[in-house]
Amino acid sequence: MDKLVVDYKVRPTLLLPVAAVGGYVLGMTSAMLGVTSAMTCTEAVETRIGAHYNDQLRELHMLKYEPLDALKQIIAKCRDEELEHLDTAVDHGARRAPLYKLQFEAIKAGCSVAIWLCDRI
Repeated sequence: MDKLVVDYKVRPTLLLPVAAVGGYVLGMTSAMLGVTSAMTCTEAVETRIGAHYNDQLRELHMLKYEPLDALKQIIAKCRDEELEHLDTAVDHGARRAPLYKLQFEAIKAGCSVAIWLCDRI
């Protein structure tokens, strides 16, 4: 990914270290609540990240600029990998977690806020 940042001359978010720590803490906390809660966390994160990748692909597609085709393929591959993680989480009991809907929606909302902030800072 670092090479893509250089190749496409984009500025990474200044919040990258905060996002990394936040992701670690979220993962550790959900794991401490048990396997199904960890799977719920994975499902929620991957749902939101998959949607974010789709948003990026839509924006790039609207540009109709051929040199971005390789980037679109990379983003699509990343999105597909994230959605595989989502499927794995569901297959491993994400929806059987205590208070599933509350956990799922809270984590997904937190991811949405993090993405919004990272897009701007």
